[in-house]
Amino acid sequence: MASIFGTDGIRGVANKDITAELALKLAKAAGEFLTKRNQKVKKPFVLVGKDTRISGDMLESALIAGFNSVGINVIKLGIISTPAVSFLTNRTDAIGGVMISASHNPIEDNGIKFFNKFGFKLTDQDENEIESYLASDYQFSLPLGKEVGNLFNKRGMIDKYIKHLISIIDTDFSSLKIVLDCANGAAYSIAPQVFNKLNASLITINDQAKGEKINLECGSTKPQMVKEEVLKQHADLGIAYDGDADRLIMVDEKGNIINGDHIMAILALNMIKEGKLNDNTLVTTRYSNLGLDHLINQYGGRVVKSKNGDRYVLKELVNNGYNLGGEKSGHIIMLDYNKTGDGILTSLKVIDYLNKYNNKLSYINDIFQAWPQKLINIEVEKKEELIGNKKIKDLIKQIEKDFKDKGRILIRASGTEPVVRVMLEAKFVKLINKWETKIKNLIKEELN
Repeated sequence: MASIFGTDGIRGVANKDITAELALKLAKAAGEFLTKRNQKVKKPFVLVGKDTRISGDMLESALIAGFNSVGINVIKLGIISTPAVSFLTNRTDAIGGVMISASHNPIEDNGIKFFNKFGFKLTDQDENEIESYLASDYQFSLPLGKEVGNLFNKRGMIDKYIKHLISIIDTDFSSLKIVLDCANGAAYSIAPQVFNKLNASLITINDQAKGEKINLECGSTKPQMVKEEVLKQHADLGIAYDGDADRLIMVDEKGNIINGDHIMAILALNMIKEGKLNDNTLVTTRYSNLGLDHLINQYGGRVVKSKNGDRYVLKELVNNGYNLGGEKSGHIIMLDYNKTGDGILTSLKVIDYLNKYNNKLSYINDIFQAWPQKLINIEVEKKEELIGNKKIKDLIKQIEKDFKDKGRILIRASGTEPVVRVMLEAKFVKLINKWETKIKNLIKEELN
């Protein structure tokens, strides 16, 4: 059986790749895995949350039925962010948590992410074990009578997460006009509540629980709308979350896009200044700009690279005792406060530092000189053949020889989409322009 887990849980077209039948089986398998890891718990329960997608109700019902059928109680959280599920799983006696979301993906997609009792996403090994139950004729123990699992609705648990976010902020936001783009997703209610409690002057857009419009020309992958609103409203800054609010992109008062690299730079430099960055080390993926490495080095820190994907950033953080890492896409993990990427938390900490040291968000562009970088997403039919393709390998070697120490090329197949991602980065734009079309055309020819 081919692996159903990708780089961030299970993801695909709802009712085609991600069906109710699959969700039911997954809940049984995940329930078996989680109960074996928590054998001393007499009546185990899991938390289940979802974003606003139309298909969320269908998958939620199937997951609940699967867990209940193997004797596990379910606390239904309703529409909630991924990081809130992670936080609440860690702060309760739950044996695990589940988030139903396809994050920044299009409306028709959905996905399922599992967390262990500590709020961490499951490891590759954990996911393999869950899959082993699906791939075999494993006989699940199905309890009877009062031992069957029950369902409890506890939407109010979100208040614990909101209080946590507010408790870690030292400054008042009353002097700031802020634009929030909630992507018509999981942040639609939580984010405005938090910023209102911190007394910000707030302008919210795409703040409805409209699953048919989640991520639609808005949110972190389409920050143009929040940029326009910042300039129109003469706001101090703007924030765009994605569908499940585990990532963000910001916009400064001048309308400049502030991506994950800029955000990590702000956090890391201020944490170095305050002696709060463990081992003065920031963890990024290899897709982060080399200009970030140089900036952090100038201020006495260092950058460590992990494999692409927030789960691998997290692994590097946990294994080495670091506390800050993330991706250029805006997936930032602040391990002192949560166990996964958290868009709302990250935006609050950035603003807190700006207030504390009397800076505008645009200040980061004055000190961060990014190398020119081009990201290319190429739709292909045979992404699995990328690694073994000789023609593509040979062209990559030519590019690397030409770039030498003046740039780099990175290529990978997406874990969640039928796409090959190419990054070209160089000190001079002419080097990127020289090779961009050649590599793009070759990949199209060879993998379609």
